[in-house]
Amino acid sequence: MLVREVTGPAARWLSQSRRGAAAACFPLCRALLGVRGADAAVFLQGLLTNDVTPLAEPGAAPPALYAHALNAQGRCLYDVMLYRLPGEEPHILLECDSSALDPLQRHLKLYKIRRKVDITPCPDLSLWAVLPGDTSLPKNAGQAVLLAPDPRTELMGWRLITKKGADPSEIIPGSEVGNIQDYHRHRYKQGIPEGVKDLPPGVALPLESNLAFLNGISFTKGCYIGQELTARTHHMGVIRKRLLPVCLSAPLPPQGIPEGAEIHTEAGKSAGKFRAGGGDLGIALLRLAHVNESLCITLGGDKVKLRASTPEWWPKPAAK
Repeated sequence: MLVREVTGPAARWLSQSRRGAAAACFPLCRALLGVRGADAAVFLQGLLTNDVTPLAEPGAAPPALYAHALNAQGRCLYDVMLYRLPGEEPHILLECDSSALDPLQRHLKLYKIRRKVDITPCPDLSLWAVLPGDTSLPKNAGQAVLLAPDPRTELMGWRLITKKGADPSEIIPGSEVGNIQDYHRHRYKQGIPEGVKDLPPGVALPLESNLAFLNGISFTKGCYIGQELTARTHHMGVIRKRLLPVCLSAPLPPQGIPEGAEIHTEAGKSAGKFRAGGGDLGIALLRLAHVNESLCITLGGDKVKLRASTPEWWPKPAAK
């Protein structure tokens, strides 16, 4: 069992956020894949955008890492979080969209070759997102396998891994199980993509998906699959489209907004595409040149207006 202590700005945010509310634990539709063996970190280093080598050092390993696995053309295949479990032999858990578990396992095994690693799903584990209220990080993990700050941004709280069937309120006293839709609304409001709907495999580009803002990429680690286009885009410094949170005007169509729906300006210019959402909140890939204009989606002859915003947690120059 492993609990990481939260310090610095994250600790201040965790202590101040959702004041007066209990911590909410959200059961995620995400799966865990174990990569275990002496070569685990070196193996993953050549397949993921972030620097995985610190996970090979148990004493100094970060509590969690965020990364993407790319195809040879530099487009996102899978968004993952990585966790190092305690023990002398490296044992790394990869969190992914549940629908991507089998494809990700096949992807990893394709490149395994002679590496000393075992790649196995972990159906005996459950994954939770925790958005804290007036709750401090517990010193005794109880049934927790791991409890760590979300590596993307402190606004996303914690990640909790438990044994299947464990009660999170026994791990985080005073917490309650939340409605998963509230979790998705929270991350859409912050512009945080997660899973295959927000990051369509073979379509999404990592830098347009704000991977650098989300601590998910290393530009100094060396080669990995898809690195060439990503590095060239970064060094050119020109990113014309980005994923942004959007707020839709009511009334909304009963069937919701179709994934991939075209977004236009009032003048009819193409501004981007709607990725996914819930209710009046969503996330869209938009051309930065049109972010401050009036935008709309046309469905069956009717226009649904939407407004994009730049998240406050972004680095300030990124809004330009």
